[in-house]
Amino acid sequence: MAESPTARGVWTPGAVLLDAMGTILRMVPPAPELHRRLRDAGHAHTREAVEAALRREIVYYRANHMRGGDARGLRDLRLDCARVVGAALGDDVPPPAQLAELLVGSIRFELMPDTRPALVELERAGVRAAVVSNWDISLMDVLDELGIAGYFHTVCISAVMGVAKPDPMIFHAALRRLGVTADRAVHCGDDPAIDVRGALAAGIRPLLVDRSRPLVEGDHLRIRSLAQLTSLEEAP
Repeated sequence: MAESPTARGVWTPGAVLLDAMGTILRMVPPAPELHRRLRDAGHAHTREAVEAALRREIVYYRANHMRGGDARGLRDLRLDCARVVGAALGDDVPPPAQLAELLVGSIRFELMPDTRPALVELERAGVRAAVVSNWDISLMDVLDELGIAGYFHTVCISAVMGVAKPDPMIFHAALRRLGVTADRAVHCGDDPAIDVRGALAAGIRPLLVDRSRPLVEGDHLRIRSLAQLTSLEEAP
């Protein structure tokens, strides 16, 4: 379905690009599970120490996630992430390969409550959906495990494509795959610097999903729920 005004001042886009983390899904806090797995493997650490180690690992992963564009790169990245955790915890840790297995097994994701209903509605309305995310190649498995991979016409992953948000090239690639022009699309994400700035650079209308604050009347750049994606306020 092409974009069309469904009522005065209401607009349905032809395509919706969606960020992943914080927008359609979130990570279940991994520290309790990693703490348990380490203890069961004979390496007892305090919960606080595990949490601190994971904070370091997250910083390292974000700076290096582009290395995970294929299976070998992802394996090596995970080993190095495990080494970061191990260095933070001290001497009493498993070897890197075992620690990487424990680390990966501790990381789980869940859908945001409004994700699946919104994807169903986008599909019903004929709106083409895509994911544009700064992630490694494992995102495809995550989407499949969560049961939503089939809703997306394409998934553009920074580590696979060699370019990350806010670079407009990854947005342009998604539009080409969708066969939709920038003026008929929106990009929805939760990061003003990466999602909003990147979408604007690509000529796409950005939508900042902010589930925590009430909306201000006339605010066409922010939504509280993904349910709003098929009935947006017209941009001025």
